[in-house]
Amino acid sequence: MLKKFLLLVIILAAVAVGGFVHVKNSVQDFVNQPLNLEEPTLITVERGNSLNTLMATFEGNQWIEPTPFAELVRRFHPELTQIKVGTFELKPTMTFKEAIDAVIEGKEYQLAITFIEGSTFKEWREQFANAEYLEHKTLEMDEKAIAQELGIEHERLEGLFLAETYHYSVGDSDLDVLKRANRKLNKVLSESWEQRQDKLPLKNEYEALILASIIEKETSVPSERERVASVFVNRLNIGMRLQTDPTVIYGMGDRYDGNIRKKDLREATPYNTYVINGLPPTPIAMPGKASIMASVNPEDSNYLYFVASGTGGHVFSKNLRDHNRAVQQYLKQLRSRK
Repeated sequence: MLKKFLLLVIILAAVAVGGFVHVKNSVQDFVNQPLNLEEPTLITVERGNSLNTLMATFEGNQWIEPTPFAELVRRFHPELTQIKVGTFELKPTMTFKEAIDAVIEGKEYQLAITFIEGSTFKEWREQFANAEYLEHKTLEMDEKAIAQELGIEHERLEGLFLAETYHYSVGDSDLDVLKRANRKLNKVLSESWEQRQDKLPLKNEYEALILASIIEKETSVPSERERVASVFVNRLNIGMRLQTDPTVIYGMGDRYDGNIRKKDLREATPYNTYVINGLPPTPIAMPGKASIMASVNPEDSNYLYFVASGTGGHVFSKNLRDHNRAVQQYLKQLRSRK
């Protein structure tokens, strides 16, 4: 009788162990199954969501196959319950466990928006409007309202943001990006101003920024920035008008159609440096760090003029006679290409 009882106990224990192993293996198969995705997909985990919420979401979207043992996942894998709030990227190569691990790590999906040096605030706003997963808080705001929201003292925002690539997460806003871009600009501008040359014809950091924006629009050749800066600094020092086309174009606004006519050069706008003395009232674009540094550390030169060389750079001259020759040579090259 005792032997039969012991045998029954052994059988029941074996069944119990076998059942436990089966359940455990089933749970393992469930969490290790590959996601049924054909392309990367975003998932947003909101406050209050749990592991069960995520499993229901994955099953509902048919990203994973359901199992009657889903409720036991947290028992065998309690570490999978420590999920974070945010938006995360699911990749087709992931298993369900790897996807949950990514959520637990809290590494939110990062998007990027790139602003090129020399772009304008108007162009930035157009990029913001087309940016994916970015909250558009500034769409109905004018520049003055945006400036107030950002705590910027200037009503015109041109030039007050550093042009580069900014990463953001789903749920961030255009104001968030602008705050970071303005902080970076202020840091670069302050550091450059501290390293400025003596006796520059610039009263403050903002004037350096205005000059930097003109330099940015005048040349895309890195080796020329300090020389271009020297031309404008030399002109400012002797009270000579800057006479730079990009400021005329900026002053024309939407009326600019790709051509500058004689009447445009004579038009009295606040930005027409053929008419006004000194610098325009604001920057005309978003300068990069190199142009800002060039504005306060120009090359030591006697150049007062420059014109396009026709080969990508510029020809610099110390007097009007040489400049006129360079202009004629440039025009000759243009005619030869027609």
